[in-house]
Amino acid sequence: KNNMTYLSSNQLKQYKDEGFVTPINIFSKEKAKEIRNQIELIEKELPGELDKSGRYNAHLISPLLDEVTHNSKILDAVESLIGKNILVCGTTLFIKNPNEKGYVSYHQDAKYIGLEPHNWVTAWVALTDSNEKNGCMKMWPGSHLDIKNHDEKFNEENLLTRGQTVENVPDNEVKSVELVAGQMSLHHPRIVHGSGVNKTNDRRIGFVIQSYIGTNVKQVLGQNSVQLARGVDEFNHHEIIQRPKSLMNKEDLLIKQRENKYLQDIFYKGSNKKGTY
Repeated sequence: KNNMTYLSSNQLKQYKDEGFVTPINIFSKEKAKEIRNQIELIEKELPGELDKSGRYNAHLISPLLDEVTHNSKILDAVESLIGKNILVCGTTLFIKNPNEKGYVSYHQDAKYIGLEPHNWVTAWVALTDSNEKNGCMKMWPGSHLDIKNHDEKFNEENLLTRGQTVENVPDNEVKSVELVAGQMSLHHPRIVHGSGVNKTNDRRIGFVIQSYIGTNVKQVLGQNSVQLARGVDEFNHHEIIQRPKSLMNKEDLLIKQRENKYLQDIFYKGSNKKGTY
């Protein structure tokens, strides 16, 4: 199809065999910088709004993050994997500041997120370069074929809700997903992945659409609202929310708060303690 950026047969094969596909070019470095500036404006104007569990669903209060979430190049690639009816089921900002010890333990997204069946995909969009030095994602190719046991460690520097950790990931098989600002990777709900500490003197910012779901997918652990990104929702499993009206709009801020409260209920379902995320 003309001008469509569907995945190539090689990319589809990589996704099927390895559980992820990377890198995919989405927008320019200049655009990435503009989006970063808007995030940093929100941080300045509304201190704490994007901290800890506030990092979820920033696309509901930032028109530029909303634009990324509904970017047609991203949606074309996603359509190649889950079909033409696509819902946005939340986003997350993964910001690693210089000299902070934050890392992400090896885990599978599908384990605690309650989205069944696994007809969904996560897009990880680089708003700054993401590389070995500043703590890029690392994937264990082929680990997406089944759900693995996770220990819940609640470790302090871990950026995951429960510090959920898959043990004994073979270092020699893991691949680093290096991206330049404006590129993305797509990964399968069940692939084992994590990331290390940022050892540079600038922030590492990833904007993650977690996740693009097919309309047949249910939230089995609770409820959260979705946006219709493409096609039609013929199942109506979720409440639909609209796109943001303007930057840091008061009503939109309340919707973000409500959605993040729903998310906490989902992430900590069945756990007798709570992390800070």
